[in-house]
Amino acid sequence: MRKKYQGEINNKDRSMQKLIEAVGTIIKTKGYTGLTATNIAGAADLNRRLITLYFGTIDNLIETYVRSKDYWIAAAGDAVEMIKVNIGENTRPIIESLLHNQLDYFCNNEEMQKIVLWQISQSTQIMKEVCEERELLSKNFFTLSDVELKARGVDLRAVSALLVAGIYYLVLHAKSTDSLFCEIDLNTQEGMDRIKKAISLILEKTYND
Repeated sequence: MRKKYQGEINNKDRSMQKLIEAVGTIIKTKGYTGLTATNIAGAADLNRRLITLYFGTIDNLIETYVRSKDYWIAAAGDAVEMIKVNIGENTRPIIESLLHNQLDYFCNNEEMQKIVLWQISQSTQIMKEVCEERELLSKNFFTLSDVELKARGVDLRAVSALLVAGIYYLVLHAKSTDSLFCEIDLNTQEGMDRIKKAISLILEKTYND
């Protein structure tokens, strides 16, 4: 029996997966500005016409990739499970774990670094939805912390916003300039430990206010 030809069209699923993975490759190596049909097709080693054939537009392809990545869940680590079982008591370990995990994950994940740069550099529907997913995780935690802190007048949301923004900036600064910030080297374990200790101290002061 004659063997069926297994070309690009017949191997649709495999080609689609290669194109999706190529988006991640380009984000890591060239950033969001490098997400062109030519670059993606080149990274996948496929004809660029397949992007239109399988995904309709390059934006649809990029969206497919971004939606397949649970950046914020991965960055949260064990804090996700801690949120599920908490009933609004002793929530400080949750936010401490979440922020420490986020620092570790963000510092070691070049792709997420590029995604955050994309978020703050360009307004797109894809990035808006990614931000909404991040906010959903935060909402679940703040619902619990409100039960514990509602009578204390503590604005944990504002404190958390400053801490998260600080994590983002410190990591991006360290990775892009490879220089110290306030005499701290975040590219060393000592630097990471110092920032984690500061996060814990701020949270301790906030909860005991």
